[in-house]
Amino acid sequence: MATMVAVLGAGSWGTALAIHLGRTGHDVRLWARDRSFADELALRRANAIYLPDVTFPDSVSVTASIDAAVDGIPLVVCAVPSHGARAVVRLAASHLMPRAIVVSAVKGLEVDTHLRVSEIITQETGEAHPIVVLSGPSFAPEVAQELPTAILAASIDSEAAAVVQSEFRGPQFRLYASDDVVGVEIGAAMKNVIAIAAGVVEGLGLGHNALAALITRGLAEITRLACAAGGRRDTLAGLSGLGDLVLTCTGSLSRNRHVGVELARGRSLHDVLAGMKMIAEGVRTTGAALALGERYGVELPITTQMAEVLSGRTDVRTAVGALMLRRQRAETEAAG
Repeated sequence: MATMVAVLGAGSWGTALAIHLGRTGHDVRLWARDRSFADELALRRANAIYLPDVTFPDSVSVTASIDAAVDGIPLVVCAVPSHGARAVVRLAASHLMPRAIVVSAVKGLEVDTHLRVSEIITQETGEAHPIVVLSGPSFAPEVAQELPTAILAASIDSEAAAVVQSEFRGPQFRLYASDDVVGVEIGAAMKNVIAIAAGVVEGLGLGHNALAALITRGLAEITRLACAAGGRRDTLAGLSGLGDLVLTCTGSLSRNRHVGVELARGRSLHDVLAGMKMIAEGVRTTGAALALGERYGVELPITTQMAEVLSGRTDVRTAVGALMLRRQRAETEAAG
Protein backbone atom coordinates (compact mmCIF):
# COMPACT_ATOMS: atom_id res chain seq x y z
CA MET A 1 0.00 0.00 0.00
CA ALA A 2 1.38 3.39 -0.99
CA THR A 3 2.25 5.91 1.69
CA MET A 4 -0.14 8.78 2.40
CA VAL A 5 1.43 12.15 1.60
CA ALA A 6 0.68 15.72 2.60
CA VAL A 7 1.72 18.56 0.29
CA LEU A 8 1.83 21.96 1.95
CA GLY A 9 1.45 24.70 -0.63
CA ALA A 10 -0.93 24.83 -3.60
CA GLY A 11 1.17 26.91 -5.96
CA SER A 12 2.42 25.48 -9.23
CA TRP A 13 5.09 23.18 -7.76
CA GLY A 14 3.03 21.93 -4.83
CA THR A 15 0.08 21.26 -7.11
CA ALA A 16 2.25 19.47 -9.67
CA LEU A 17 3.78 17.25 -6.98
CA ALA A 18 0.34 16.47 -5.52
CA ILE A 19 -0.94 15.50 -8.97
CA HIS A 20 2.15 13.38 -9.65
CA LEU A 21 1.90 11.60 -6.29
CA GLY A 22 -1.81 11.04 -6.77
CA ARG A 23 -1.19 9.46 -10.15
CA THR A 24 1.40 7.10 -8.68
CA GLY A 25 -1.08 5.60 -6.23
CA HIS A 26 -0.78 7.78 -3.14
CA ASP A 27 -3.60 9.34 -1.16
CA VAL A 28 -2.58 13.00 -1.14
CA ARG A 29 -3.73 15.85 1.06
CA LEU A 30 -3.01 19.16 -0.64
CA TRP A 31 -2.99 22.12 1.78
CA ALA A 32 -3.78 25.67 0.67
CA ARG A 33 -3.43 28.50 3.15
CA ASP A 34 -6.46 30.40 1.84
CA ARG A 35 -9.77 28.66 2.57
CA SER A 36 -11.63 30.11 -0.40
CA PHE A 37 -8.81 29.01 -2.72
CA ALA A 38 -8.86 25.52 -1.17
CA ASP A 39 -12.62 25.34 -1.72
CA GLU A 40 -12.18 26.40 -5.34
CA LEU A 41 -9.50 23.75 -5.92
CA ALA A 42 -11.72 21.09 -4.39
CA LEU A 43 -14.68 22.16 -6.53
CA ARG A 44 -12.85 22.56 -9.84
CA ARG A 45 -10.55 19.56 -9.32
CA ALA A 46 -7.89 21.72 -10.98
CA ASN A 47 -5.72 24.72 -10.13
CA ALA A 48 -7.12 27.42 -12.40
CA ILE A 49 -4.37 29.90 -11.50
CA TYR A 50 -1.22 27.80 -11.82
CA LEU A 51 -2.00 24.59 -13.75
CA PRO A 52 -5.42 25.13 -15.35
CA ASP A 53 -5.20 22.32 -17.90
CA VAL A 54 -4.43 19.45 -15.50
CA THR A 55 -7.19 17.68 -13.57
CA PHE A 56 -6.57 16.34 -10.07
CA PRO A 57 -6.62 12.56 -9.64
CA ASP A 58 -9.42 11.29 -7.40
CA SER A 59 -6.81 10.43 -4.76
CA VAL A 60 -5.96 14.11 -4.19
CA SER A 61 -8.03 15.92 -1.56
CA VAL A 62 -7.71 19.62 -0.70
CA THR A 63 -7.87 21.27 2.71
CA ALA A 64 -7.16 24.62 4.35
CA SER A 65 -6.65 22.95 7.75
CA ILE A 66 -3.02 22.27 8.58
CA ASP A 67 -3.83 19.63 11.18
CA ALA A 68 -6.19 17.83 8.78
CA ALA A 69 -3.43 17.93 6.17
CA VAL A 70 -0.60 16.41 8.22
CA ASP A 71 -2.29 14.43 11.01
CA GLY A 72 -1.15 10.81 10.81
CA ILE A 73 0.78 11.39 7.57
CA PRO A 74 4.28 9.85 7.41
CA LEU A 75 5.51 11.94 4.44
CA VAL A 76 5.00 15.73 4.48
CA VAL A 77 6.14 17.92 1.59
CA CYS A 78 6.76 21.64 2.06
CA ALA A 79 6.27 23.39 -1.30
CA VAL A 80 5.73 27.03 -0.39
CA PRO A 81 7.85 30.07 -1.37
CA SER A 82 10.99 30.37 0.76
CA HIS A 83 9.78 33.49 2.56
CA GLY A 84 6.75 31.55 3.85
CA ALA A 85 8.53 28.31 4.71
CA ARG A 86 9.26 29.04 8.37
CA ALA A 87 5.68 30.08 9.18
CA VAL A 88 4.19 27.04 7.47
CA VAL A 89 6.60 24.56 9.06
CA ARG A 90 6.00 26.17 12.45
CA LEU A 91 2.25 25.81 11.89
CA ALA A 92 2.60 22.13 10.95
CA ALA A 93 5.27 21.11 13.47
CA SER A 94 3.02 20.29 16.44
CA HIS A 95 0.73 18.19 14.23
CA LEU A 96 3.44 16.01 12.66
CA MET A 97 3.40 12.35 13.58
CA PRO A 98 6.57 11.00 15.24
CA ARG A 99 9.43 10.47 12.77
CA ALA A 100 7.39 11.77 9.84
CA ILE A 101 9.73 12.58 6.97
CA VAL A 102 9.66 16.26 6.01
CA VAL A 103 10.48 16.94 2.37
CA SER A 104 11.61 20.42 1.33
CA ALA A 105 10.62 21.26 -2.22
CA VAL A 106 11.63 24.90 -1.70
CA LYS A 107 14.43 26.65 -3.59
CA GLY A 108 15.68 29.72 -1.79
CA LEU A 109 17.34 31.23 1.27
CA GLU A 110 15.66 32.96 4.19
CA VAL A 111 16.22 36.69 3.72
CA ASP A 112 16.90 37.71 7.32
CA THR A 113 18.85 34.68 8.59
CA HIS A 114 20.37 33.53 5.25
CA LEU A 115 19.49 29.97 6.29
CA ARG A 116 18.79 27.15 3.87
CA VAL A 117 15.26 25.72 4.11
CA SER A 118 16.39 22.40 5.62
CA GLU A 119 18.01 24.43 8.41
CA ILE A 120 14.72 26.27 8.96
CA ILE A 121 12.84 22.96 9.15
CA THR A 122 15.35 21.63 11.67
CA GLN A 123 14.92 24.71 13.84
CA GLU A 124 11.13 24.57 13.75
CA THR A 125 10.72 20.81 14.27
CA GLY A 126 13.39 20.48 16.95
CA GLU A 127 15.44 17.96 14.96
CA ALA A 128 12.71 15.39 15.52
CA HIS A 129 12.18 14.50 11.86
CA PRO A 130 14.34 13.27 8.98
CA ILE A 131 14.58 15.95 6.28
CA VAL A 132 14.92 15.30 2.55
CA VAL A 133 15.51 18.06 -0.02
CA LEU A 134 14.00 17.71 -3.49
CA SER A 135 15.86 19.64 -6.17
CA GLY A 136 16.79 19.54 -9.81
CA PRO A 137 15.64 20.74 -13.25
CA SER A 138 11.88 20.51 -12.89
CA PHE A 139 9.37 22.98 -14.31
CA ALA A 140 6.05 22.28 -12.60
CA PRO A 141 3.89 22.25 -15.76
CA GLU A 142 6.11 19.61 -17.37
CA VAL A 143 5.90 17.36 -14.29
CA ALA A 144 2.11 17.79 -14.28
CA GLN A 145 2.03 16.91 -17.99
CA GLU A 146 4.01 13.71 -17.30
CA LEU A 147 7.05 14.75 -19.30
CA PRO A 148 10.34 13.03 -18.35
CA THR A 149 12.02 14.62 -15.33
CA ALA A 150 15.03 13.66 -13.19
CA ILE A 151 15.76 15.27 -9.81
CA LEU A 152 17.64 14.68 -6.55
CA ALA A 153 16.49 13.50 -3.14
CA ALA A 154 19.17 14.83 -0.78
CA SER A 155 19.45 13.96 2.90
CA ILE A 156 21.99 13.14 5.59
CA ASP A 157 19.57 10.32 6.47
CA SER A 158 20.11 7.72 3.74
CA GLU A 159 17.03 5.72 4.74
CA ALA A 160 14.79 8.78 4.45
CA ALA A 161 16.28 9.61 1.04
CA ALA A 162 15.60 6.03 -0.09
CA VAL A 163 11.98 6.30 1.07
CA VAL A 164 11.47 9.48 -0.93
CA GLN A 165 13.16 7.94 -3.97
CA SER A 166 10.79 4.99 -3.78
CA GLU A 167 7.59 6.89 -3.02
CA PHE A 168 8.07 9.70 -5.53
CA ARG A 169 9.23 7.58 -8.43
CA GLY A 170 6.96 7.37 -11.46
CA PRO A 171 7.17 6.23 -15.09
CA GLN A 172 8.35 9.70 -16.13
CA PHE A 173 9.86 10.84 -12.81
CA ARG A 174 13.29 9.60 -11.74
CA LEU A 175 15.12 10.44 -8.51
CA TYR A 176 18.80 10.18 -7.69
CA ALA A 177 20.02 10.21 -4.07
CA SER A 178 22.59 12.56 -2.54
CA ASP A 179 23.93 13.21 0.94
CA ASP A 180 25.23 16.69 0.03
CA VAL A 181 22.33 18.74 1.36
CA VAL A 182 24.40 21.94 1.51
CA GLY A 183 25.54 21.72 -2.11
CA VAL A 184 22.07 20.83 -3.34
CA GLU A 185 20.35 23.70 -1.52
CA ILE A 186 22.95 26.33 -2.41
CA GLY A 187 22.76 25.27 -6.05
CA ALA A 188 18.97 25.41 -6.00
CA ALA A 189 18.88 28.88 -4.50
CA MET A 190 21.70 30.48 -6.46
CA LYS A 191 20.64 29.32 -9.91
CA ASN A 192 17.63 31.65 -9.65
CA VAL A 193 19.93 34.66 -9.28
CA ILE A 194 22.00 33.65 -12.30
CA ALA A 195 18.76 33.10 -14.25
CA ILE A 196 17.81 36.75 -13.75
CA ALA A 197 21.14 37.67 -15.31
CA ALA A 198 20.43 35.22 -18.15
CA GLY A 199 17.17 37.01 -18.78
CA VAL A 200 19.04 40.30 -18.96
CA VAL A 201 21.37 38.80 -21.58
CA GLU A 202 18.35 37.59 -23.54
CA GLY A 203 16.43 40.84 -23.19
CA LEU A 204 19.40 42.92 -24.36
CA GLY A 205 19.92 40.63 -27.37
CA LEU A 206 23.52 39.91 -26.43
CA GLY A 207 23.60 36.54 -28.17
CA HIS A 208 24.31 32.89 -27.50
CA ASN A 209 28.02 33.43 -26.80
CA ALA A 210 27.20 35.74 -23.92
CA LEU A 211 24.55 33.39 -22.52
CA ALA A 212 26.90 30.41 -22.60
CA ALA A 213 29.61 32.44 -20.88
CA LEU A 214 27.15 33.66 -18.24
CA ILE A 215 25.91 30.14 -17.43
CA THR A 216 29.46 28.82 -17.19
CA ARG A 217 30.72 31.64 -14.97
CA GLY A 218 27.49 31.50 -13.00
CA LEU A 219 28.14 27.85 -12.27
CA ALA A 220 31.66 28.72 -11.12
CA GLU A 221 30.22 31.36 -8.78
CA ILE A 222 27.62 28.97 -7.35
CA THR A 223 30.24 26.25 -6.90
CA ARG A 224 32.61 28.55 -5.02
CA LEU A 225 29.89 29.52 -2.54
CA ALA A 226 28.56 25.99 -2.13
CA CYS A 227 32.01 24.54 -1.47
CA ALA A 228 32.85 27.32 1.00
CA ALA A 229 29.62 26.49 2.86
CA GLY A 230 30.53 22.80 3.05
CA GLY A 231 29.10 21.40 -0.19
CA ARG A 232 30.93 19.27 -2.73
CA ARG A 233 32.09 20.38 -6.15
CA ASP A 234 30.74 17.28 -7.91
CA THR A 235 27.23 18.04 -6.67
CA LEU A 236 27.24 21.34 -8.55
CA ALA A 237 28.18 19.51 -11.76
CA GLY A 238 25.01 17.43 -11.38
CA LEU A 239 21.25 17.83 -11.58
CA SER A 240 20.84 20.36 -8.77
CA GLY A 241 23.72 22.49 -10.04
CA LEU A 242 24.38 22.49 -13.76
CA GLY A 243 21.09 20.78 -14.64
CA ASP A 244 18.85 23.21 -12.81
CA LEU A 245 20.99 26.19 -13.86
CA VAL A 246 20.72 25.38 -17.58
CA LEU A 247 16.96 24.86 -17.32
CA THR A 248 16.32 28.07 -15.41
CA CYS A 249 18.61 30.19 -17.58
CA THR A 250 17.25 28.97 -20.92
CA GLY A 251 13.69 27.73 -20.39
CA SER A 252 10.78 29.91 -21.44
CA LEU A 253 8.86 28.82 -18.32
CA SER A 254 11.51 30.28 -16.00
CA ARG A 255 10.08 33.02 -13.78
CA ASN A 256 13.50 34.38 -12.83
CA ARG A 257 14.65 34.55 -16.44
CA HIS A 258 11.41 36.39 -17.23
CA VAL A 259 12.27 39.03 -14.60
CA GLY A 260 15.65 39.63 -16.24
CA VAL A 261 14.16 39.85 -19.74
CA GLU A 262 11.62 42.44 -18.62
CA LEU A 263 14.20 44.49 -16.72
CA ALA A 264 16.32 44.56 -19.87
CA ARG A 265 13.31 45.90 -21.76
CA GLY A 266 13.23 48.87 -19.42
CA ARG A 267 10.42 47.89 -17.06
CA SER A 268 10.75 48.57 -13.34
CA LEU A 269 11.14 45.66 -10.94
CA HIS A 270 7.92 46.68 -9.19
CA ASP A 271 5.94 46.53 -12.43
CA VAL A 272 7.49 43.23 -13.47
CA LEU A 273 6.67 41.53 -10.16
CA ALA A 274 3.19 43.07 -10.02
CA GLY A 275 2.37 41.41 -13.32
CA MET A 276 3.47 37.92 -12.23
CA LYS A 277 1.20 35.30 -10.67
CA MET A 278 4.12 33.31 -9.27
CA ILE A 279 7.11 34.11 -7.09
CA ALA A 280 10.53 34.75 -8.65
CA GLU A 281 12.71 33.39 -5.85
CA GLY A 282 15.90 34.93 -7.21
CA VAL A 283 14.77 38.45 -6.36
CA ARG A 284 14.72 37.66 -2.62
CA THR A 285 17.68 35.28 -2.74
CA THR A 286 20.15 37.78 -4.19
CA GLY A 287 20.73 39.71 -0.96
CA ALA A 288 20.91 36.56 1.16
CA ALA A 289 23.44 35.03 -1.25
CA LEU A 290 25.63 38.13 -1.04
CA ALA A 291 25.51 37.94 2.76
CA LEU A 292 26.60 34.29 2.60
CA GLY A 293 29.39 35.25 0.22
CA GLU A 294 30.58 37.84 2.70
CA ARG A 295 30.37 35.33 5.57
CA TYR A 296 32.54 32.82 3.72
CA GLY A 297 34.83 35.31 2.00
CA VAL A 298 33.63 34.34 -1.48
CA GLU A 299 33.42 36.86 -4.32
CA LEU A 300 30.12 36.71 -6.26
CA PRO A 301 30.46 39.13 -9.19
CA ILE A 302 27.29 38.18 -11.11
CA THR A 303 25.19 38.17 -7.94
CA THR A 304 26.68 41.55 -6.97
CA GLN A 305 25.68 43.12 -10.27
CA MET A 306 22.18 41.64 -10.11
CA ALA A 307 21.78 43.11 -6.63
CA GLU A 308 22.74 46.51 -8.04
CA VAL A 309 20.17 46.16 -10.82
CA LEU A 310 17.37 44.87 -8.57
CA SER A 311 17.92 47.69 -6.09
CA GLY A 312 17.78 50.27 -8.86
CA ARG A 313 21.34 51.45 -8.15
CA THR A 314 22.46 50.63 -11.69
CA ASP A 315 20.96 49.76 -15.06
CA VAL A 316 21.30 46.44 -16.87
CA ARG A 317 23.77 47.65 -19.51
CA THR A 318 26.07 49.14 -16.89
CA ALA A 319 25.93 45.87 -14.94
CA VAL A 320 26.88 43.81 -17.99
CA GLY A 321 29.69 46.24 -18.79
CA ALA A 322 31.03 45.95 -15.26
CA LEU A 323 31.20 42.17 -15.59
CA MET A 324 32.97 42.32 -18.96
CA LEU A 325 35.53 44.84 -17.69
CA ARG A 326 36.58 42.86 -14.63
CA ARG A 327 40.28 42.00 -14.40
CA GLN A 328 41.12 39.05 -16.63
CA ARG A 329 42.45 36.00 -14.81
CA ALA A 330 42.96 32.26 -15.08
CA GLU A 331 39.67 30.37 -15.44
CA THR A 332 40.30 28.25 -12.37
CA GLU A 333 41.25 31.10 -10.00
CA ALA A 334 39.21 31.36 -6.81
CA ALA A 335 37.29 34.46 -7.94
CA GLY A 336 35.26 34.91 -11.10
